[in-house]
Amino acid sequence: MAKSSRLGLLHDRDFGRLFAATALGQLGDRIIFLALPLVAVVALHAHEFQVGLLAAMTSAGSLLVGLPAGAWVDRMRKRSVMICTDLARALFLLTVPLAWWAGLLSIWWLYAVALVHGVLTVFFDVAYVSYLPYLVGRGNLVEGNSKLSATRSVTSISGPTVAGPLVGLVGAPATLLVSSAGMAISGLLAITIKKRENKPESSEHPRLVREIKEGLKFVVKYPILRAIILGDAIFNLFLVMYQTMLLVFLEREIGLQSFSIGLIFSGMGCGALLGALLATRVSKRVGHGPVIWLASLVTCPLTALMPLARAGWSVSVAAIGLAALSLGGVVRVVAQSSFQQALTPDRLLGRMSATARFVSWGGIPLGGLLGGASGSVFGAAGTLWIGAAGMTLSVLPNLLSPLRTMRTVPTDKAPEFAR
Repeated sequence: MAKSSRLGLLHDRDFGRLFAATALGQLGDRIIFLALPLVAVVALHAHEFQVGLLAAMTSAGSLLVGLPAGAWVDRMRKRSVMICTDLARALFLLTVPLAWWAGLLSIWWLYAVALVHGVLTVFFDVAYVSYLPYLVGRGNLVEGNSKLSATRSVTSISGPTVAGPLVGLVGAPATLLVSSAGMAISGLLAITIKKRENKPESSEHPRLVREIKEGLKFVVKYPILRAIILGDAIFNLFLVMYQTMLLVFLEREIGLQSFSIGLIFSGMGCGALLGALLATRVSKRVGHGPVIWLASLVTCPLTALMPLARAGWSVSVAAIGLAALSLGGVVRVVAQSSFQQALTPDRLLGRMSATARFVSWGGIPLGGLLGGASGSVFGAAGTLWIGAAGMTLSVLPNLLSPLRTMRTVPTDKAPEFAR
């Protein structure tokens, strides 16, 4: 893909449409991130374990369909999968405010919506990661990932900023109408992308188990991919434990209102945006491999500031620590996504993405359950301490791998598996 002007890839019309669709879809997703737990906490008065179980339901799709999703997506056009899952997610989210207005909403309804939404998100994300190399070309992956991370970061700022006042004004259930609309428009925008893939060649006798095993073998045997996914798995487990009790800590122990909580999450979005803007420059300066472990090592310990906070100025200091976590997280994800996409043959992109998601996200439901159980035993603050320590330790797999000294993203696919 030829690039021109200072806009780079944004000069390309199809990438610009994907960029806009990503912005709207992520805006809806960021509002869900704040509004759905608040429906449980504020509207349904759920206790700590129920909030943790809701977090587990949100991410259980990675365990339920994580591996077969990759094999299925590799048989389909990725763009079509993205469109269908966006529209379906919008429809299911719409049921929450409708059920609330009808007096039918319960915690079990939220569990069901969270589970279905999570399953659909698995298919969307696998297709999204697999479609990008086709759309922008492998030589533009770092720039493409960086720009898309930037728009996700902007929505991380605007999402909670919009959600906080909306929750206070119309209630958490009605706020999900905005999420539903954002995902619906995202799907409609994706329809306008003109660059369409050829339909993948299908085997005369497709075997799901064999295809899944091929994807697993590729990821597990390649040291760089294995280290990235293992580090992600540890990080995500403890991050979800932390996040599960963060809302409870801020709302019940610090006494913040929805608007103030939204501002804290917007601050995290600001950190993520800065990370996206700096990702390419920092990766080139530090090295694409070393930046993956250094970003976590520098920023994860700062999350320990939150359980030390009390009502007043210390909450603002702790919020800066969360913003730093988001900054480091985006820098890390941009670098490691580029490694994963560059090393994987086209025919395995879906399975690589699904396998990576299954392993690295598989612990997220467990993290939600552990967060809820830990909150019941140790309290919200104690769980935040545990989460901060675990996220810091997630640096070890990447630090002990070849990524420690690899300064550039390889230009060749993994040779022993690509043949």
